[in-house]
Amino acid sequence: MRGYIFDLDGTVYLGDKMIDGASEAIQALRARGDKVVFLSNKPIATRQSYVDKLNKMGIPTSLEDVLNSSQIVAQYLQRRLKAGEKVFVIGEEPINEELAEYGIPITHESDSAEYVVLSWDRQFTYDKLNSVYQAAVKGAVVIASNPDTTCPLDGGQIPDTGTFIAALEVATGKAIDLVVGKPSLIAAEAAVAHLGLDYKDCLMIGDRLETDIKMANEAGMVSVLVLTGVSTAEMAELTTHRPHHIVSSIKDVVDL
Repeated sequence: MRGYIFDLDGTVYLGDKMIDGASEAIQALRARGDKVVFLSNKPIATRQSYVDKLNKMGIPTSLEDVLNSSQIVAQYLQRRLKAGEKVFVIGEEPINEELAEYGIPITHESDSAEYVVLSWDRQFTYDKLNSVYQAAVKGAVVIASNPDTTCPLDGGQIPDTGTFIAALEVATGKAIDLVVGKPSLIAAEAAVAHLGLDYKDCLMIGDRLETDIKMANEAGMVSVLVLTGVSTAEMAELTTHRPHHIVSSIKDVVDL
């Protein structure tokens, strides 16, 4: 038995368009007894919305089959927060909902926050940047949901959380404290624990060298780059995060 950890955007689909062969590939893996989980860095959608989307595309999926960076942030904070500590959030409704579900105490006053969650926010403003900056310079721990600079769509890309991380790091002059989504080993641990397998028996399939492939390599998984999203074969030749396998798309994963 092997475990297959699939990225979503750029790997299983692009925007609202399923990548050719994705449904058949996942069905074939499950039919032969392998385990499948979906792991997304995208924090602007709920896990239930992923479930609905995948089912609509013909990929049978339950809530337990999906992990995302919002959930991993919530789980991390639940383990770390001490009594009375609060969290200030830059992000959209889905990550706020996930944090609330895990009972994370939220404050709307950045000055009173011991932690800041910095996530993708399509209503990001100067005032929000300043709020995070003021909290950071006063000692709040800054945790990013994911480091992706862009998100792939059908026909192009749009800025993602990584652009906000860059703005804050330039302002403070130092790196943020932690990224919890891919390529963090925190995300790798969450996925492998969910599958109940050893790292060496798991394949991470994704379209980004700096997140999917880096995480897999550092965790001791088998890394598989698909060429349907952001990273290209030429980019793979130039990076230190070289994948174990490069395939044209998800449909080729079954034959590895």
